[in-house]
Amino acid sequence: MAGKAKGMKIKKGDHVIVITGKDKGREGTVVKTDPQTQRVLVQGVSMIKKNTKVNYQGQRGAKEGGIVHQEAFIHVSNVALIDPETKKPARAGYRIDGEKKVRVARPSGKDV
Repeated sequence: MAGKAKGMKIKKGDHVIVITGKDKGREGTVVKTDPQTQRVLVQGVSMIKKNTKVNYQGQRGAKEGGIVHQEAFIHVSNVALIDPETKKPARAGYRIDGEKKVRVARPSGKDV
């Protein structure tokens, strides 16, 4: 993938709903975004089990490792912004107020 990554309208801290896939219908907050790969990390969605190596960083030198449950990245096209007014999935758009560019929910026109 050469060149600049396409911008995403979903940002960190947004309240989103999953619209396709195994977690369809689940809601969460965006924890992290990766514009380069067009993926987002949503809290409590797309949980995976990850095997971690044993390290000695625990309390009093205790060995810590094993299976950890954590979120996996999902593609930004599989999530939709939740409209603050109707609480339904909505697309994000932009409105220009003087010198500022403000994100709005498309159906209601309310600021996000």
